[in-house]
Amino acid sequence: MESSLPLPVRPDSTPTPREWAALLECASPACDPHRLADLFRSLDWSRLLLLAEQHGVVGHLVVQMGTSGEDDVVPAEIRATYVERHRAQIFSTLRLTAELFHVLARFAAQGIAALAVKGPVLAMHAYGDPTMRSYGDLDLLVRQRDILHATECLQAANFEPTVSVTAIQAAKIPGQYLFAKPNANLIVELHNEFTLRYFPRRLPLERLFARSILVPVDGRDVPALSVEDELVYICVHGATHFWDRLGWIADVAALIARQTNINWENVDAMAKEVGAERMLHLGLYLASDLLHIHLPDAVLKDVRGDAGATKLAERVHGWLMAADHRAPTLFQRAAFRLGMRGNGFSALAYLLRLSFSPTEDDWQSGEDISQHNLLSAIGRPFRLARKYFRDGRS
Repeated sequence: MESSLPLPVRPDSTPTPREWAALLECASPACDPHRLADLFRSLDWSRLLLLAEQHGVVGHLVVQMGTSGEDDVVPAEIRATYVERHRAQIFSTLRLTAELFHVLARFAAQGIAALAVKGPVLAMHAYGDPTMRSYGDLDLLVRQRDILHATECLQAANFEPTVSVTAIQAAKIPGQYLFAKPNANLIVELHNEFTLRYFPRRLPLERLFARSILVPVDGRDVPALSVEDELVYICVHGATHFWDRLGWIADVAALIARQTNINWENVDAMAKEVGAERMLHLGLYLASDLLHIHLPDAVLKDVRGDAGATKLAERVHGWLMAADHRAPTLFQRAAFRLGMRGNGFSALAYLLRLSFSPTEDDWQSGEDISQHNLLSAIGRPFRLARKYFRDGRS
């Protein structure tokens, strides 16, 4: 079978209002097929595809192409190219799902409890399809006491750790325990209440395990967070990355649209327990404002009543539509993180903790692994300044 012609992707992927509107319509659970068909009639298709790939919503775009109402709206060669890109995403996610089953089976055989987060489990929760989301790694929650054993288990499965056994034995805590399988493009990340430092308060891992559920994925039950805990988790994750991908907002919207029995009291309680009320409000605000997701009246009132979340959402809108596609500067990042936590001492304490809590990038940069964490903490702000300093803007 002949492959479709590649689209001439332009160096400038800045969206015009029409292309951005089409992408938002595709990503919305409340997509209007007639409005989408009208938007499709006059588009730069190569720019739209590049935009969809950057924002992780190729699957959304391809699915909505089939609902646009008229067969001639999308040119045949364009449709074929988009479907081909989506097919590549499907193959990638199927490989990752198969690897998830293998890793969980190995962990279970060794008595290591793990919960899958994001990835195929979120795809099932939000879309009912493990291949709908775009993701490049597998994320698992594992208790800290099991990290060494889990590392040895993954090494036996030919994964190479970025955090050595020596570092684990020296009680070094990274941003994540990352494992890569050489020449296979497979990455597994292990997280727990110590590595997930962007949660303002320590994650109640034991309660998350107690509330965990089994999610059917391709005929197998996968241990995962409850829907309510997953919703808070992905809102914190999106805020951590400044919500610079539309796909993360689409996940929030789709999760709420599909899971009609969400216990919002439990969502609120979880957000308060980890100090992430504003992060939750921001995620819900973006899903409501950009993708028109319906929220219960009481929830919407709380979200709209959070003036800080509204201000942060305005910044996110600007970054999503940034003409130069540059990430926030160091000072913009700091201001955003202060705003995520609220006001006053708690916000400053949160920013300082993030600024001085060393990760593997700090204590693997040439230092003796046995060196005290204090030295790594002192050097971390200088490393961050070097990393995010660009053309004097920061």
